[in-house]
Amino acid sequence: MQNQIKHYQEKLSYEMDSADLFEALQKGEKISAIDARKVEGYNLEHIPGAISLPHRNMNESTTAHLDKNILYVTYCDGIGCNASTFGALKMAQLGFKVKELIGGLDWWKRDGYSTEGEKAVITNQMVKCYC
Repeated sequence: MQNQIKHYQEKLSYEMDSADLFEALQKGEKISAIDARKVEGYNLEHIPGAISLPHRNMNESTTAHLDKNILYVTYCDGIGCNASTFGALKMAQLGFKVKELIGGLDWWKRDGYSTEGEKAVITNQMVKCYC
């Protein structure tokens, strides 16, 4: 039983779902979403207030302006895309606190949250706080 508890505690320390991210953004917590996909994907549609930082471009120089005291949540399209995993790994290697968004942008939209970009979807679940 203790092994199970430890397993799930560890799992939750590495990932977050869209409802938890939305709530944290609404509350103004020290958290920021990072879209780890190519810039073209970000331009089409992204989580409101997210930073575009493709995982292939993450390095000390491209992250120098980021605050290491906040939590970053990396995301990509969703299942079948591992840009968020690569992004989380690189951010951790660069010394940032990071989690991965379960289900990515796909599950964010399935949960009814708004997006920004050329193909933005506006719902009644809009992020009020841009961190």
